[in-house]
Amino acid sequence: MELKISPLLLRQRQAMPLNLKIGYSKRRIRGWYEQWNGQVYVAFSGGKDSTVLLHLVRSMYPKVPAMFVDTGLEYPEIRTFVRETSNVTILRPKKTFREVIEHHGYPVISKSVACTLRKLQSKNTSDRYRNKLMYGDERGKFGILPMKYRYLIDAPFKISDRCCEVMKKRPAHAYIIKTGRKQIIGTMAADSNWRMQEYLKYGCSLTHIKEPRIAPLSFWLEDDIWEYINKFNLKYCPIYDTGVHRTGCVFCCFGVHLEEEPNRFQLLKRTHPKLYKYCMEKLGIDKVLDFIGVNYR
Repeated sequence: MELKISPLLLRQRQAMPLNLKIGYSKRRIRGWYEQWNGQVYVAFSGGKDSTVLLHLVRSMYPKVPAMFVDTGLEYPEIRTFVRETSNVTILRPKKTFREVIEHHGYPVISKSVACTLRKLQSKNTSDRYRNKLMYGDERGKFGILPMKYRYLIDAPFKISDRCCEVMKKRPAHAYIIKTGRKQIIGTMAADSNWRMQEYLKYGCSLTHIKEPRIAPLSFWLEDDIWEYINKFNLKYCPIYDTGVHRTGCVFCCFGVHLEEEPNRFQLLKRTHPKLYKYCMEKLGIDKVLDFIGVNYR
């Protein structure tokens, strides 16, 4: 496990040409594969990043399986693409998205903010802990709810970060317990500040956690993904040819407030009007977006 990578080193790795990145990533994959005696799998989402990852892994170890969690929130093109990919185990969560938002709340702003809001909205949170989440404690103000999001405490709907836990992590956990395989994931440091901080602290691999994983594309950029796809003439999900840039859960609101228009929901209205109508009218996403000031029309 690499420890405490400097921001400068990350930038240097991100600036490397693709052929060097491929070589470095392959060395990380080989080390992981050998460390676990081949008992590994690729977490496959059907998106472009995990498509590149799966091709890279199988260029070395063709029999490594992939696992996809069909949450029911994916674009239909993604689900079709996954079914057309060989050696992929498809799992499903025990709860629907509708059940999750009714029981836990909507995923808005970010995972960390939604987590804090979930605790602040809960009647079971003590006053002392509530004050800590709002103002900090003797150890400082790290992790407190930013002032600009405090209006969401009194939102007319519940907010939570539990969606990924219930719909993705639990099925994946069951797969890991059943197979004993260790994860290879396709996340990159450039995806978010949280992932960048994780890479700076631990590098590509996390072996100290309960379910070890490696992200051998951590230092890649989106341009590298498309360059790799073009270099190897890789088949990818056609959803990207419609103007869609992110292929995660269709109804997720994390980060939408930061997107330029047309945002993900405006694109959804154009590309998948039936899904758009369902999420607005049946799931109540419209009231959430209205409350946080995001245009979805």
